[in-house]
Amino acid sequence: MNPEDVKKTIGYSKLSDSSKTCFTLAYQWFCNANGLQWEKPKFKWTLKAPIIPTTDQVNKIISATTPKFATIFKLMAQIGVEGEELHQTHRNQYDNSTRCINITGLKGHGSANCKLKTEVAQMLQEYLTRHKKEYPFPRPKTMSTMWRRARTKASTNHNDKQLLTIPMKNLRNYSGAQFYYQFPDPIGVQRHLRHKRIETTMHYLRAIVLDGDPEYDCKTAKTPEEITRLIELGYTKQDEIDGIHFYRKRK
Repeated sequence: MNPEDVKKTIGYSKLSDSSKTCFTLAYQWFCNANGLQWEKPKFKWTLKAPIIPTTDQVNKIISATTPKFATIFKLMAQIGVEGEELHQTHRNQYDNSTRCINITGLKGHGSANCKLKTEVAQMLQEYLTRHKKEYPFPRPKTMSTMWRRARTKASTNHNDKQLLTIPMKNLRNYSGAQFYYQFPDPIGVQRHLRHKRIETTMHYLRAIVLDGDPEYDCKTAKTPEEITRLIELGYTKQDEIDGIHFYRKRK
């Protein structure tokens, strides 16, 4: 009940400046509720640049899990949905005829109707056929547990310890980066990630490096069906020789 003591306790603690900011905000609410007056201290802190995994890393981890959770992780990687948002998604929020899933935003995110690529839409339809609950997606804690198991298995299979440093939440970062590689438009990324403030989007974009010598996954296609599939997977056409179309997508 003594604001000055609280200020000294928070200020002299060994917490990070970001944690101190959270504690001062919580105590401000406490003061408001109890009619206390205090001058809230301010702490300067800088958000670390987000980690963006590569396509190869994401695919290695997803391939090491079960079909059920491969569907969940593919959804996260494509549309940038978070675990709790997916957990609270009703099965009726997906329309198979349009391949669109309606996501209700949480944690300050906006809501959106997201169109799925054909491969992911087929996986989701099979998932919903097997899992009949009204809310078919598990809790975020269960998703995180399965993600850690998959990345541990993938790390052993590929002898790649770097995979152990990638948390499930980074699938959202990956989704935003893949969108930006295809459409380098910050406003488009903001809508894709459902951010309400462009400043939040720019924080994610600062971790994306477009300079240097990027690595690409290259594919060829001849038939309309093959071309359509590559476009849906995010590949862009680079050339055409003797009726063969050359596509690539940044890894």
